[in-house]
Amino acid sequence: MQCYFCQKNIKEIDFKNTETLKRFISLLGKIKPRKKTKLCAYHQRQIAKAVKRARQFGLLAYTRK
Repeated sequence: MQCYFCQKNIKEIDFKNTETLKRFISLLGKIKPRKKTKLCAYHQRQIAKAVKRARQFGLLAYTRK
């Protein structure tokens, strides 16, 4: 199985697109590991950076209740 972002030919991951980022966050609010997300290393690093940035700007919660 190929990376989700490589399939869709997406080069940059936008931290403002929270609906896409929520797919890669667990129920407890943790960033899912690469084995579960099936992302390549490049996009996994971008997802982690985008999630952290979205949390700082208040677009995503740090934890889910």
